[in-house]
Amino acid sequence: MKKLIKALLILSVLTIMSFAQVDETHYRIYDADGKSSNLSDIITAIEKVDVVFLGEYHDDSVGHALQFEIFKRTFENYGKKRNVNLSLEMFERDVQIVVNEYLNGLIPEKQFLANSRPWGNYETDYRPLVELAKENKLNVIAANAPRRYVNMVSRLGRKSLDQLTPEAKSWLAPIPYGKSSQVYSDKFNALMGGHGNENILDSQTLWDATMSYWIARQLKKDKKSLVVHLNGGFHTESRLGTVEQLLKFRPKAKVLVVTMRYEEDFKTFDKTKHTAIGDFVILTDTKQPRSKR
Repeated sequence: MKKLIKALLILSVLTIMSFAQVDETHYRIYDADGKSSNLSDIITAIEKVDVVFLGEYHDDSVGHALQFEIFKRTFENYGKKRNVNLSLEMFERDVQIVVNEYLNGLIPEKQFLANSRPWGNYETDYRPLVELAKENKLNVIAANAPRRYVNMVSRLGRKSLDQLTPEAKSWLAPIPYGKSSQVYSDKFNALMGGHGNENILDSQTLWDATMSYWIARQLKKDKKSLVVHLNGGFHTESRLGTVEQLLKFRPKAKVLVVTMRYEEDFKTFDKTKHTAIGDFVILTDTKQPRSKR
């Protein structure tokens, strides 16, 4: 048993060390207008907000390393005066109890992983952040809507949620949840290549509304909270989607959006593609290995 614990500790250290090795030869940081920026500027900006949205490409290994670095520095800089929380699209709300049991040392990691439906790239990309939170007794929010209900809306429409039990509804944003803005709807339909429909858009919006609701709940419960939330970049690009839904629940919330995406020419900020997709835009090297989901 001691050997197993020692091996797990070594694995944790090695994983975190590998994240720490990311350097600027593989990414560039810009402000919303394309002016050159850096990680220190992002950390400074975080001081004045309630929520930091880190929008990713899910298989971007450089982006994941930067997410860890931002989360770590946020805690190091503000953890003494703010209650830093990690919020994740990657865990669904109905496993929050499992997440809490693991963070509190009640169940081993093997049981945590067996019961929390982690993504395929959890160990390489999200585990270091969760372990940092666990080590420092930080709250981790399983923010996403259970996928089975998102799928149900895409097939049967948002009204189908009315048939759920009170317990099932408690894992979602309050029903009926808000509609998407026209700008976000148009962007989503363009992404779908004209093959989307109202049900599919509503299923996307259920994701956005549920993630934002649980972030808003945390802000309401603890006014000293500072939430770092990870999600796919589309959910928060240009301060749409999840950001819009959050402001319905907490109109006065102060938000920072960091959008990460890989590009072949990551050293060039293309104003036609990248302007204002985030308060900060991080372009990473597409030649780096992809994370495996």
